[in-house]
Amino acid sequence: MKKVSIIDVAREAGVSVSTVSLVLRQKGKISEATIDKVNAAITALGYVHNVAAANLRANTSNLIGLILRDFSDSFSIKVMASIVQELEKQGYMVFLGQPLNDGEHLERCLLSFKQQGVAGVIYLASDTRHAALPALIRQCPLPLVAVSQSLLDENCNLVMRDNRQAAHLATRYLIERGHRHIAYLGGREGDLIREQRLLGFRSAMTQNGLVFRDESAPACSDDTRAVSFATRQLLEKNNTITALLCHSPDAMIGSISGIHHVGRTVGKDVFLTQQVALVGFEDMLHVNLTSPSFTYVSSASEETGRQAAGLMIRKLKEPELQTQRITLSGQLIARESA
Repeated sequence: MKKVSIIDVAREAGVSVSTVSLVLRQKGKISEATIDKVNAAITALGYVHNVAAANLRANTSNLIGLILRDFSDSFSIKVMASIVQELEKQGYMVFLGQPLNDGEHLERCLLSFKQQGVAGVIYLASDTRHAALPALIRQCPLPLVAVSQSLLDENCNLVMRDNRQAAHLATRYLIERGHRHIAYLGGREGDLIREQRLLGFRSAMTQNGLVFRDESAPACSDDTRAVSFATRQLLEKNNTITALLCHSPDAMIGSISGIHHVGRTVGKDVFLTQQVALVGFEDMLHVNLTSPSFTYVSSASEETGRQAAGLMIRKLKEPELQTQRITLSGQLIARESA
C-alpha cells in the first residue's frame, strides 16, 4: 500500500502543500473552514504526521525530558500526571527518566535526553533535606524547570509548595474553632518541609497570643508505628492537647492508634475533652476513605503540574524569559476530623 504523503492531503483538500504544513504545525492564520477541510482529508486518507521528521527538518523538538526520582511519593506522581496531560494538550511528548542516584545514573539519564533531542527538562525534586539541586541538574544546558515540595536556594525556574502558608492556614483554622493547645506531629529532624511548616505553625500561634513550645512538635519517622508511639507519648505528657497537625498521610493514620491508646477519640468537638482534632497536608484517596474523613490542606499537585508545564512552554517560546519562581498555596478542605 502506497504511503500517504502531505501532497496527497493537499490534493484531497484542494489546498497548497504549505497550507497543510501550517495546519499540521498549528501555525499561521488559517481559517477554520480550511483547517476543517485539511483535517477531513487527513482522516479520509489515513495520513500520519511524522512529528520527529518535521522537528528534525525545522531543527526543533516537541520532546520534554521529565525526571522523577521517587515513584513512591504521591505528590510527585500527581504532579507528573498533570505535567504530561498539560504538555500533550500543547502538542508535546514526555520522555521519562528515573535515575537511581544523583551521580552516574543521573548523568546517563541526561545523556539519554540529549540523544533523544529533548527541548527542555523538568526536574521533580525529591530531596527534602537539602535546599540545592544536584550539580548535574544545575549545569544542564537545556531550558530547565524544577518542581519542589520545599524551598530551594536556586536561581532557576521553580514551581514549589508554600508549606509555611499551609501550616499557618491549618493552625489558624483550628484556633478559630476554639483550640488553644495544638501540636505538630511527625517529620524527621532536618526535613525542610517540616521546618517550613513549623514556621507557619509558630507564627499563627504567636499572632493569636498562644505560646509555641518545642515539646509540642515531636519529630519522628514517617512510619505508622513510630507515629503511634510518638502520639501516645505526646498526649500522655500533655493531656490538654486537643488538636494535631500531621506531617504526612502516614502520620495521620499512625496518630489514630496513639489517640485510641490513651483512651481518646478523633473528632472536631473541642469541648469534648476526649476528642483530638486532626489536620493533614495531603489530598490522598485512602486518607479520604477513612472514618472520620480527614480535614487537610490540599497539596495543589494538579496546579503545580500545570504551572510547571506552562512555564516550560513559555521558556521554549521565549528563550530570553526571565527566571521565575512560582509558589502555590494550598486550600483547606474541612471534613469530619477537625
